[in-house]
Amino acid sequence: MPTLSDSKTKSKRNSTVKVSARLDFRIAPENKQVIEKAATLNGQSVSDFAVSTLLKSAREVLEQHGQTTLSNRDRDAFLEMLDNPPEPNEALRRAVENYRRRVKK
Repeated sequence: MPTLSDSKTKSKRNSTVKVSARLDFRIAPENKQVIEKAATLNGQSVSDFAVSTLLKSAREVLEQHGQTTLSNRDRDAFLEMLDNPPEPNEALRRAVENYRRRVKK
């Protein structure tokens, strides 16, 4: 079971990182065997392998959710609106007035 215990330190490329958080979970024995084999083949402890794999996956998820991919048509429409924005309508004018009254620059 991968575990990071409080106040351990790990060396990472000439710098020491204090590990102060803990993550515990249970997995099926056959999944543990797969993870142990992969960690061994990678030359890592199970904990290091689990942490690096979880971080890689988490960063990929965050990256996927942090960007929007537009079709060519949508990209062109977006850029056109930036280059030639429409005139503000009455609702937008009222919203700006409301904002200015509340914020009072």
